[in-house]
Amino acid sequence: MYEVDLNSDIGESFGNYKVGLDEEVIKYVTSANIACGWHAGDPLVMEKTVQMASEKGVGIGAHPGYLDLMGFGRRNIVVTPEEVKAYIKYQLGALMAFAISKGEKIQHVKPHGAMYNMAAKDKKLSMAIAEAIYEVDEEIILMGLANSEIIKAGKTIGLKVCNEVFADRAYNPDGTLVSRKLKGAVIHDADLAISRVIRMVKEGKVTAINGEDIEIEAQSICVHGDNPEAVEFVKKIRLKLEEEGVKVTAISNFIK
Repeated sequence: MYEVDLNSDIGESFGNYKVGLDEEVIKYVTSANIACGWHAGDPLVMEKTVQMASEKGVGIGAHPGYLDLMGFGRRNIVVTPEEVKAYIKYQLGALMAFAISKGEKIQHVKPHGAMYNMAAKDKKLSMAIAEAIYEVDEEIILMGLANSEIIKAGKTIGLKVCNEVFADRAYNPDGTLVSRKLKGAVIHDADLAISRVIRMVKEGKVTAINGEDIEIEAQSICVHGDNPEAVEFVKKIRLKLEEEGVKVTAISNFIK
């Protein structure tokens, strides 16, 4: 049987600012990447989001990023391995406190934004992230871009890893995501995106932007819920996966 996780970045509201349709998207995903207050989110939002995930039986994940509220964590910041280790521990510890208070555990860590993209290519940065997680709790799963440096780092350190793919993004021939600055980086045709996801899960392949088929491992699919159309897409993708005989379940149920 094929098994796959559906994840979404949530808990990104901050103070008076509401971001995303968390209450809707969480009905259809199996894992949640919860902002830890640095690129988005705040303590009240973190607590509410953890509570919501707990009530829905959704896997709780920490989504740490750079201290960059102004840039939503999407600006590249040069840091030392020592700094990024401390950043990860700080944010993971914060979300862990909320999880423990609800009788829950942290299922996974998925770096956010610029940190995620930089770690996909930077071995030292990836190793620092993996070491930070391992030193806090070696049972936590490290989620990152499929087949990237962060997946290799997690395996090297001894963590369980989760290869993540994107439903609505184009891929380069080397398996990295096409920059959002380039034409064709985001796939807007829902049916095309879903057919690509089904192929990634069942065949382990995806067509890169140059038309070349590349190997890819899909254990978790990232979906977005920041507008009504995105939520409808999440519903559609889950339904189609189940119709294709794919079990949609949290990563902790099949990554051991």
